[in-house]
Amino acid sequence: MIERTEYLRRLLSWKDEMVIKVVTGLRRCGKSTLLRQYQNLLLDNGVEGAQIISINFEELENEPLLDYKALYRHIKDRLCPDKTTYIFLDEIQKVPSYEKVVDSLYVKPGVDIYISGSNSYMLSGDLATLLSGRYVELSMLPLSFREYCQATKLKDESAFADYMKYGGLPYLAVMEKTDEKAEVYLEGIYNTVIVKDIEERQNRRESETARRKVTDISLLKNIAKFLAGSVGSPISIRSITDYLISSGRKVSANTVTDYVLALSESFIFYPAERYDVVGKQILKSNKKWYIVDTGLRNHILPRRNYDLGFTIENIVFLELLRRGYSVYIGKYETAEIDFVACKHGVYTYIQVTADMNSETTFEREMRPLRRVRDNYEKIVLTLDRFTIGNYDGIKVIHVIDWLLND
Repeated sequence: MIERTEYLRRLLSWKDEMVIKVVTGLRRCGKSTLLRQYQNLLLDNGVEGAQIISINFEELENEPLLDYKALYRHIKDRLCPDKTTYIFLDEIQKVPSYEKVVDSLYVKPGVDIYISGSNSYMLSGDLATLLSGRYVELSMLPLSFREYCQATKLKDESAFADYMKYGGLPYLAVMEKTDEKAEVYLEGIYNTVIVKDIEERQNRRESETARRKVTDISLLKNIAKFLAGSVGSPISIRSITDYLISSGRKVSANTVTDYVLALSESFIFYPAERYDVVGKQILKSNKKWYIVDTGLRNHILPRRNYDLGFTIENIVFLELLRRGYSVYIGKYETAEIDFVACKHGVYTYIQVTADMNSETTFEREMRPLRRVRDNYEKIVLTLDRFTIGNYDGIKVIHVIDWLLND
């Protein structure tokens, strides 16, 4: 198993705290493996096996526990009276009314609860209402480039070419892969998320008559293809709707909104809102959307639509999320900055480009950063090594070096 060191560190930092730990992320990004690794750490540090209750709801033998009352009885009968019991409920969204189980267990003494799920809707429904302020979310992504290098033993440019092509899904990283095998694996993941996870989302929305159901899988895939091809470009619901109508689909903006939300809640796409650097406010129009994995992007898009610069931009966006930043698209008067990354009230301005060799490209990337007059860090990330350096306080860094830097 690939050890997810950073995520393990975050879980350990919340050990025995009176909050529910919620691990979310794309199917097959490593959530179940992370929970097993964490359980092994507990065992290595003196926790007894009887203190750990672990249930994966994707395993057939646990099907009787899909009834929330049976699940509650099963766990309650196994609680350790004089020691902390660590409870792990993997893919908990499969259990109807699971929030009642979690809420009831939470109020018991000596209980430390960890749950995982493949749909962010689990945190926007009854669970959020019941446990407002009583849970923390650990949002998990596929392997970082640094983790990918550790898993594959590849180095530098050859590793990065592989990473851009195949993405960072853990099993795909370690399997003996060919293009054909990778394509088959990615297709299975994609179809499972599109059909299965979004179907589960539908089941949890059945009582919400105000919401429209996502039933047209063909439409959903068309919208996913549009978003994948628009990585790095500001888009609106209207632009997606117009594209579909021009392609012969009769669809409303409200329907498109619901389908985009479904793709976001299933962790396939992540939005980045625009941020006015001068006015210090978030702009609601024309978000950018980034895909969770470049391998999935390559699977969704025809090869002719591949773009090196936008692929690198997508990788940088995900890495900023991994490092705990809130990430926005910067607007400075009429200029655009690829990313404004914020953590603990400190900003970093980042431009991303495949190369900076031509004078035109160099000036285009540097100009927006020069116009920002504050003292926060300004960086250009690029794949070429000829322009690396410091230009009046603006750092030009090779993107591979930046990704490998801890």
